[in-house]
Amino acid sequence: MHVEPFMQTLCMNGSSERAVPRYVSTGHLPKGGHVQALINDAHSRFGSTMGGDNTRVYPALATVSRELFGICAVDVDGSVYACGDSDIAFAMMSVAKPFVFALLCQEFGPQKVRRVIGVNATGLPYGSLTAVERSAAGRTNPMVNPGAIATTNLAPGRDPEAQWEFLCEGISRFAGHQLALDDAVYRSASATNFRNQSAAQLLADYRLVKDPIAAVELYTRQSCLAVTARDLATMGATLANGGVNPLTGVRVVEADVCRYTLAVMATAGLYENSGEWLYAIGLPGKSGIGGGIVTAAPGKGGLGTYAPPLDEAGNSVKGQKATRFLSEQLGLNLFASEPSTNS
Repeated sequence: MHVEPFMQTLCMNGSSERAVPRYVSTGHLPKGGHVQALINDAHSRFGSTMGGDNTRVYPALATVSRELFGICAVDVDGSVYACGDSDIAFAMMSVAKPFVFALLCQEFGPQKVRRVIGVNATGLPYGSLTAVERSAAGRTNPMVNPGAIATTNLAPGRDPEAQWEFLCEGISRFAGHQLALDDAVYRSASATNFRNQSAAQLLADYRLVKDPIAAVELYTRQSCLAVTARDLATMGATLANGGVNPLTGVRVVEADVCRYTLAVMATAGLYENSGEWLYAIGLPGKSGIGGGIVTAAPGKGGLGTYAPPLDEAGNSVKGQKATRFLSEQLGLNLFASEPSTNS
């Protein structure tokens, strides 16, 4: 089997790929107190939900209080609406994946990253190695663990520390402030991430990573950056705002990079339940086993939720319920429409 080395496929100049027409979403979030009232309502409605369990993947996450529940929305104009435990920090885990993908698309160009990593949903659990073996050249998508490890491995830098600086600084720009490592979760994950180590070894067979140990280390560190629901809402709003952080005014990535990032979030952001999520909520989203969910409504804003109990696929139970409620009440579903008055 011949597999083209990833560094021969990628190039540093992706500007030629970005000469594309501009198509943007329309509409805005309501102004005044309406959004805050709905955030408060969602928190009240779903705060007592009892379903789901904390993840057992990493011991440090299993002991987090299952009562924690925070919701935040950030408008593209910079307005912030928050309720509950929206400023409690937690390890972002897989919620980091779309933002790392965006940074690499910005660096190399979206089409080149797509050709190396893949973008199709696997329909399998997030840690599945079968998905790698079934695919052409080991390609999966950047929202599942093997594809995310391969994506992280592409980070530019002369050594792993330089790569880490690129990733940490880039993800922090999405949040609007410097993010720190959750040391307890990092130590726990580093001691028990055997599945990811196996995935990296398999990816090395396909020549999608050069150094499996270094690749897993980078991936683990990015997953253990500490964020809040407020941070996630800001990060989602940055993707919804054409790559400009609405709180800092800093351009993090180009607008077309956001478009491709939101596409992979919609396709595979909630793993094997992504179809159910899109059917019910109609928005790009990304979950993590730490209990966070980030959602972006293009042209409108971002939602961030935090609640540790997860369903069987690894998605926050309360976060899904709150996001569905807010999507319906705020009219965010990308697929919803009404007949034109000119019809």
